Amino acid sequence: MPAARTVNPDGDVILLVSGESTAARAAAHAQDDDLTAVIEITDVAPVSVPHRIRGRAWLAGWLTPVRGDDRAACAALLAERHPVGELLGLSEASELPYSARPAWMMLRLEVGEISVDDLWGAEHVDPEDLAAAEPDPMVAHETELLQHLHAAHGDRIGELCGLLGPRGARGMTAVPLSLDRLGLRVRFTGGAAGSFDARFDFPEPVADICGLRRAMRTLFSAASH
Repeated sequence: MPAARTVNPDGDVILLVSGESTAARAAAHAQDDDLTAVIEITDVAPVSVPHRIRGRAWLAGWLTPVRGDDRAACAALLAERHPVGELLGLSEASELPYSARPAWMMLRLEVGEISVDDLWGAEHVDPEDLAAAEPDPMVAHETELLQHLHAAHGDRIGELCGLLGPRGARGMTAVPLSLDRLGLRVRFTGGAAGSFDARFDFPEPVADICGLRRAMRTLFSAASH
């Protein structure tokens, strides 16, 4: 497991791994662009629902150590997007003798093929699309927001069944499953239709928490009428 990962502007995946890991040792001894590797990413819902895996992605390509002038740029990118010091326990490691501190290596996966199987379906993704993609503005807050909605506003989430038409029924259990700038996905169980997911789109994409609050108020208001 990498301690941190990010994607650079070229669409390469930059990984921070232990210098003693199998991946680090293999990349260090392989010739450039000669070591093929696959990263499997599993997305697990941060709330308790049946079948919590929301999706999986596989990124296949060529693994090499980050060398030379690229090291500083890749290290800065990792530090910008991840609390690297906290992840690696560097505050504790700084108290150790230098020889006892853990060694870390940055690796680059040049992506050649991507497959995704998630709540939207299964498909191949062009590596150029990965390079051009921007993180969803809700990604850093999604876990906390879903858990808050489930714990503190479960009754309001349940009211969304009123927007389902014939599929909606009283007594159904509703759990918020995923959240992004475009909408909210809820998993309903207990009705005649069994278990199913419903997607509720926001009137417009949200860019921040303030926009999300407005979108959620609009959604709840529509459900209560």
